[in-house]
Amino acid sequence: MTQLSASDRRHFLALCSTAALGAVAWCLVDTGSSPASAATTAMFNFTDAEWRKRLSPQAYTVLRQAGTERPYSSPLNDEHRKGRFVCAGCALPLFASATKFDSGTGWPSFYDHLPRAVATETDHNLLMTRTEVHCARCAGHLGHVFKDGPKPTGLRYCMNGVALRFISS
Repeated sequence: MTQLSASDRRHFLALCSTAALGAVAWCLVDTGSSPASAATTAMFNFTDAEWRKRLSPQAYTVLRQAGTERPYSSPLNDEHRKGRFVCAGCALPLFASATKFDSGTGWPSFYDHLPRAVATETDHNLLMTRTEVHCARCAGHLGHVFKDGPKPTGLRYCMNGVALRFISS
């Protein structure tokens, strides 16, 4: 059996440690359903002060600090016209009006998103595990997605209305 020198053992242990840290980092990365490209998100990489100037105080709290608006407070709950719901932070189209439904939760809800519009990550806040939904372009917090929605997806994208704007078509 071949013995390693002290230098070889240190090198081997350093390599193993680096590999272990890389594996942990890889497991912690959650790119979501449609990750945004670095070039796209760079366009909306504003400072905190710039975001505060761009957004209302309520939209800033939700989009940039992962806050939640009060249920039944959004006028978008009653929006039933044909159109698209876009991100209030960067105007990326997120949801088609055809996918909106009344979930009875007090927040605008959708059973599907537009292609490459959102990204998700695991949220362990509030002593539970949920799937947080972000805008794929500006990474703004939109809400959460749950597996109790209607067909055809069975999903309920429960969004904060203040994180969205409606554009009629």
